[in-house]
Amino acid sequence: MRSDSLLFTRLKGKDAMIKPLASFLKILNSEASPGQISLALCFSMVAGFTPFFGLLTLCLLFLVLVLKVNLSAFFLGWGLFTALAFLLDPLFHGAGFWLLSHPGIEGFWTSLYNMPVLRLIRFNNTVFMGSFVISLLLFIPLFFMLQFLIKKYRSQFMDWIQKTRIAQIIKGTKIFMAYKSLG
Repeated sequence: MRSDSLLFTRLKGKDAMIKPLASFLKILNSEASPGQISLALCFSMVAGFTPFFGLLTLCLLFLVLVLKVNLSAFFLGWGLFTALAFLLDPLFHGAGFWLLSHPGIEGFWTSLYNMPVLRLIRFNNTVFMGSFVISLLLFIPLFFMLQFLIKKYRSQFMDWIQKTRIAQIIKGTKIFMAYKSLG
């Protein structure tokens, strides 16, 4: 009885990893344009890297809902970039500390801090400042890189994988069954 429940728990854990992969494959193979998927993933990077659910996150959600982006890609990417942010927090802290303590722009930060609306963003937190600036710097290059990779995947890799013998084996696996059940 105990080993059955342990086995069931292990299988459930694998399903938890298989479903996001299947969701990602479904997004890549969908009719959504590469630009929509890339833009959604870039917005999810900003939302995932910044540590607080606050005014900035609400603004990002508003933008995502107003602009024509792939919502599935946004929410999937938000989870992935949030997990990645935990590993990058020391880098974000260092960059934010450098920016906030730089003597040339202290007056600028002080004037921003004196505006009550901007204080809600919590830009005075080193992790927030570092992650926000780094995600803004990565936004445009990541957008074009993702767009290129998605187009490359759709034009070459998708056709190639369906022609291989491995594709037949994959179609019999649990990943493919989870992928098929999604759509």
